[in-house]
Amino acid sequence: MYQVNQHQIINSGSHKRPRLALTLGDPAGIGTEVILKALADPDLQQNFDVKVIGSLDLLNKIYTNLAVDDRITLANPADLSVIDVPLPADIQDEIIIGTGNRASGAASFAYMEYAIAQTLAGKFDGIVTAPIAKSAWKAAGYDYPGQTELLAQKSGVERFGMLFVARSPYTNWTLRTLLATTHIPLCQVSQTLTPQLLTKKLDLLVDCLKQDFGIKNGKIAIAGLNPHSGEQGQLGTEEIDWLIPWLEQERQNRPHWQLEGPIPPDTMWVKPGQAWYGNGHSQNPADGYLALYHDQGLIPVKLMAFDRAVNTTIGLPFVRTSPDHGTAFDIAGKGIADATSMKAAIELGAELVRQRLGDRAIANRN
Repeated sequence: MYQVNQHQIINSGSHKRPRLALTLGDPAGIGTEVILKALADPDLQQNFDVKVIGSLDLLNKIYTNLAVDDRITLANPADLSVIDVPLPADIQDEIIIGTGNRASGAASFAYMEYAIAQTLAGKFDGIVTAPIAKSAWKAAGYDYPGQTELLAQKSGVERFGMLFVARSPYTNWTLRTLLATTHIPLCQVSQTLTPQLLTKKLDLLVDCLKQDFGIKNGKIAIAGLNPHSGEQGQLGTEEIDWLIPWLEQERQNRPHWQLEGPIPPDTMWVKPGQAWYGNGHSQNPADGYLALYHDQGLIPVKLMAFDRAVNTTIGLPFVRTSPDHGTAFDIAGKGIADATSMKAAIELGAELVRQRLGDRAIANRN
């Protein structure tokens, strides 16, 4: 969409480290702030080759506005590797910090398009995305449910999913939750769920655990759909009609994996909660959790790990991570945004790249 000013690439960094494209997201939101806060950690810049994809003027503006408060630690844009994606004057002039609109949507879409194209061309190993506003994309004329769907379309993949990953600060245990359905109305969930869809999602989760986390045969917990998993048909028949038969077939098809379920949704998260907080009562939590719809999976994830969960798109030909929070227009530009999730997204992105490619392959790049 826009021509990139290659002269704005500074401090290019070594190719012997995981190469990550870090998009600014919606420039009216908190993306720029949390990126500058996260990259203030010298370990991130030393261990990873991170290039910020966005608007250099905006980075400088946010830095200048926030740096006057000596309680806020920020990376100086002059010390970062930045690829400036110039915007038309009318778009640039309409961007207002704290207000998502068609201009901020056009800008965040341009950053994403560039990052995806360059990653598919082999310039980056993965993309870390700051949050965008779906309403701003629509105002700019881009009708996508979110960044996940754009990434999948541009990559030419039909099999993809949203995996949420978080590492406990109390026990170092890792929670991994995949959503079978994502951004659809609740009334459409039972019609959308099918044995074929769940097999596709289970395939994704198994492949991801092997490829990205090195888990060759582990345990996966699968949620029921209805309260008490239907209670023998008294509270819904989906479990009896097809979910339990499907799961029995999958157990036969995957003898090296322990598939638990369908677990009543209100109790499925007890073991993860115990493993997360380390209260001594957890008995062998699962390596992965398959939730059947958005809130069934994300309420417990955000309850345990709101400030450190990472949204990972699986099924792509490259790594993609993102902080598990939104644009937070209401606090944008105020210096109070928490960068913990953004930092975790960068660290996990690099970790997944190393797991996929191996340190030797990274080090041997020309």
